[in-house]
Amino acid sequence: MSTGTENLRLRGVGRRYGLTGPWVLRGVDLALPARSLVRVEGANGTGKSTLLRLLAGIDAPSEGRITGRRPRTAYVPERFPAALPFTAAGYLVHLGRVQGLRTADAADRAHEWLTRFGAAAYARTPLAELSKGTSQKVAVAQSLLAEPELLVLDEAWTGLDTEARGELDRAVAERVTAGATVVFVDHDPRRLAGTVDTAYRFEGLGLTTAPLAALDPRVRVEATAPPGTPLPAGLPGAPAYTLAADGTASLSVPAAHSDALLRALLTARPPWHIGGVAPVPDPQPHRSTTRDGDRTP
Repeated sequence: MSTGTENLRLRGVGRRYGLTGPWVLRGVDLALPARSLVRVEGANGTGKSTLLRLLAGIDAPSEGRITGRRPRTAYVPERFPAALPFTAAGYLVHLGRVQGLRTADAADRAHEWLTRFGAAAYARTPLAELSKGTSQKVAVAQSLLAEPELLVLDEAWTGLDTEARGELDRAVAERVTAGATVVFVDHDPRRLAGTVDTAYRFEGLGLTTAPLAALDPRVRVEATAPPGTPLPAGLPGAPAYTLAADGTASLSVPAAHSDALLRALLTARPPWHIGGVAPVPDPQPHRSTTRDGDRTP
């Protein structure tokens, strides 16, 4: 799948608010390759959210240019505007229609994403009555409805419970695998460690390349239960997993959470039988990426 994000470039971009306001960022050159995961770092107030708004097309540059075809873009803002006259499902269906989906397709995808994020029970709840965590699930769900080519996430994991954070991790991986570009900011320096292709850090008003965070060591747990037994909800460490029809599960979790995961499986009802525990081999190292987004061997 070709997304067209290979051609989206920021050239000498600057942004300030008002004709004489201070510059928030300036002289930013950035290329976004397709099928990539890009992290943006920096202290509070250094321009991270402003850059994401520029990438999402919410704001326009005060100077410089953004060139290339605008990909189908979705954006999760740092603050979700919950005081809107919709229910959770109604809001998602409305935005799905705005993004070009038929009503029936938008309703199906709304149900799918609310279910994946554990918020299906709140589908008919007015947005203004949702908790902060459930509101954030709706905010994340709307960004995934139309399979965006460019997904922009501003602290999207904040406010989510452990299981929902793991689901967002999986959704990000799915979009990148499908050929999309995902750009994100998150306060946790380990977020998506080992899967990020490129990281940038704000220094002054501009961007510099940043080192990639090392991958936490992971452990693989093989477990079995009677066929048809679902995995317990809220497993520690938000493990990645596969579950076969014969009741065999293979779970991968950061090593720091492995003991808690084993306890949760062994004390579940019905209990799971642990067939094996082993370290996950390190993946192949990432190829480095230049400032302009061109990969090097």
